[in-house]
Amino acid sequence: MSAVSKGGARGVAVGVLALGLVFSAIGVWRSRHHSPSEPPFDPLAQALASGSRVANREAPIPSMCYTKTEGVSNPCWTCHTGGVGNNVMDDAALQAEYAFSDVGQTNQWSNLFTERSAALADISDDEVLEYIRQDNYTPLRSALLGRPGGFKGWVPDLDLARGFDADGFALDGSGWRAVRYKPFLGTFWPTNGSTDDVFIRLPATFQRDADGQPSREVYRFNLAILEAAMTVDPALTDVREAHRQVEPVDERAGGVDLDGDGVLEAGVEEVRGLPARYVGGAAKVAVRQHFYPVGTEFLHTVRYVDPDAPTLLSSRMKEVRYSRKDEEHEDLRVRSFYAEEKEKKLQGRLPVFPGTPELGLVNEFGWRLQGFIEDARGRLRVQTMEEHAFCMGCHTNLGVTVDQTFGFPRKVPGKEGWRHQDLRGLPDVPQAGHAKPEVLTYFERVKGGDEFRANDELLSRFFSHGTLDEAAVRRAGKGGDRDLAWLVTPSRERALALGRAYMALVREQSFTKGRDTLLAPPKNVLPAVENGSTGLEAAGLLFEDGRLHLAWE
Repeated sequence: MSAVSKGGARGVAVGVLALGLVFSAIGVWRSRHHSPSEPPFDPLAQALASGSRVANREAPIPSMCYTKTEGVSNPCWTCHTGGVGNNVMDDAALQAEYAFSDVGQTNQWSNLFTERSAALADISDDEVLEYIRQDNYTPLRSALLGRPGGFKGWVPDLDLARGFDADGFALDGSGWRAVRYKPFLGTFWPTNGSTDDVFIRLPATFQRDADGQPSREVYRFNLAILEAAMTVDPALTDVREAHRQVEPVDERAGGVDLDGDGVLEAGVEEVRGLPARYVGGAAKVAVRQHFYPVGTEFLHTVRYVDPDAPTLLSSRMKEVRYSRKDEEHEDLRVRSFYAEEKEKKLQGRLPVFPGTPELGLVNEFGWRLQGFIEDARGRLRVQTMEEHAFCMGCHTNLGVTVDQTFGFPRKVPGKEGWRHQDLRGLPDVPQAGHAKPEVLTYFERVKGGDEFRANDELLSRFFSHGTLDEAAVRRAGKGGDRDLAWLVTPSRERALALGRAYMALVREQSFTKGRDTLLAPPKNVLPAVENGSTGLEAAGLLFEDGRLHLAWE
């Protein structure tokens, strides 16, 4: 990206080294302050104590779905949209009609309505900063590996303290690679309470050459193919017309002419069309547009907003989310799954997902999801069955997802997209098929900076006297003098307040009642829903063009 400094890679390396030193120092501090009489921490204990109990049978419905639209605000379009490629859920009708099951008509996310000003006042700025700068990720791995009887689920195997090289590969040799991407809309912006990052890993066969030997060049080549396959505009009727900027790869290592110029050469930075298969040890694996190969893994961490960190990423993690594609289904079977999901909704049937907290929950599309969240003392623990169910809705039956994922299809093209998450230098590019920048479109359609229109800071900055300042927002678009970081970064005061708000939830351990980071109960939320019109259709505010894919070029 031309907007990123040429010295970015060197800066990343220095930042990674500093981050490693911070993690090491925190580990020493924790070892010195651990009481020898304290029993070993069991990250699975709370989930085991909770058993299979799921009080909120509609936990997969996120709190945002209870937004009070009042016929003027439509945040629903970001997730519920017309059919997108192989995702034929086509749930745009949910913008027009509330269509909840009997259970879902009652908003069970009661944390939305809880006043916590007194609890927040008891937490100082210094306490917030000290808390969010502690490492609770490294101890999780140690606790799981040292657990009596072992742990059957996924154990975090990315050593964040060791960091990443200039190409985003984990220095621990685990095969994980950092992905830099444009965050999804609304809730996922730092100004609304959290930062996050994503890492991807392909199976070992994708990391080896045809002779079975480890090959970084083959791995990069296969990741370039996957990047092209997952980011191609679904509106294209002929995939041969697709093109994607990728990091420089050596076509000779893969034996495939990616750019279609008839010559196998090094330093190729464009994929035109899609090859039929991956290469090296994965040469028998077919390339499928908008589908990940079996064995693809994602690691997604959700963090606090550190106002003094250049990337805003805190050391402490609110959540660690892991997903793995365990099964692959043919196109027709995938389409039948979506049809079955629609039928379930029409019948008002409640969702059920097989699995356990220790092993994770599994959806029909072959993805296994497992999550860890803070306990009352800030240690990461395994989520309960009900807390896991919360994760399943957005990664199972939304119209906008691409093979049930959000982040990777929004990857920054090429080399600049293979490093740890950083919003600085990124332009607010439009969604595929859109003319206006994405955040500007969101502001116009939602009439605010979050689903509940509760972000007063963004309202003050960009909605002076209730009118959107389009010229100001466009400064972060292509050719503007600002970037995405400027657009969605909270003030220091707000960042610390958001940290206090979530710390209060952690201490309560009330995640089954909601995990939204809010400074006060939002006004634009329905405590209960009466199925029927949202008022948006009559107002001409229905949009079937929501996409994850972005128009970077």
